[in-house]
Amino acid sequence: MLTRKTSLRKKIGIGCMKALMWLSAGLTCALVLFLIAYILIKGLPHISWQLLSTQPSYLNGTIGILPDIMNTIYVVLCTLVIALPIGVGAAVYLTEYASNKKLVSMIEYAAETLSGIPSIIYGFAGMMIFCVFFKMKTSLLVGSLTLVIMNLPTIMRTTQESLKTVPQSYREGAFGLGAGKWRVIRTVVLPDCIDGIITGCILSVGRIVGETAALLYTAGFAHVLYPNIIRGLRNAGATLTVALYNYAKDEGEFEVAFAIAAILLLLTLAINLAATLVGKVFKKRRNQ
Repeated sequence: MLTRKTSLRKKIGIGCMKALMWLSAGLTCALVLFLIAYILIKGLPHISWQLLSTQPSYLNGTIGILPDIMNTIYVVLCTLVIALPIGVGAAVYLTEYASNKKLVSMIEYAAETLSGIPSIIYGFAGMMIFCVFFKMKTSLLVGSLTLVIMNLPTIMRTTQESLKTVPQSYREGAFGLGAGKWRVIRTVVLPDCIDGIITGCILSVGRIVGETAALLYTAGFAHVLYPNIIRGLRNAGATLTVALYNYAKDEGEFEVAFAIAAILLLLTLAINLAATLVGKVFKKRRNQ
């Protein structure tokens, strides 16, 4: 009797846990779908070619987000150009060269801690370091440098995990053929884990595109179309997320704000899809 009662309790407990799991998953999916549908329904009707291809004109009373789109591209490119070599290089050193395991574990713990710090703290720290201490003016370059600090832990940890997936036998086989340390890393290790590195980089792009708080302190609010990336990085400018905040809070242009939100949502979905597809493509190439 006790055995039957115990088994019945276990079945009831397992059934309740399954029901709670399905309920939690269903609520999460429903919430996500609701947010996506709500933003797209409210935003897509207000997206027009004029909005995407012009800049704001107070004389004509028109609103355009082309400067914000270009500023976003400038920030993404500048951040990746600086963060990728440093992040990937640090990961390679910590995984392949560093012999002090305690130091490596401390750096990894620090990187994981930095990944959880709120972005507004990064913005305040970036403003104090670059604008106050180094006396740099508010600009897209300062915003990019702040985003570099934000994304370095993510790129470094993603690359580290990808490097650790490469079997040790690959390295030993290359060493047995007489290859040097750097040659083994360059020709054997990195090509075998390039899918994880690229996936991490694409996800970092999504974080850069969606960042607002850090750029409010460091990049500025200017809706100005600059002729080239060098001129743009030297001056203040609003990215799409900052423009969304500005139009919704300060100017009360909620239609434009919803349009920008829909654009950002589509960009985020495209970036996540690209990360998934790139990872699958490189895995297929590696298995062939």
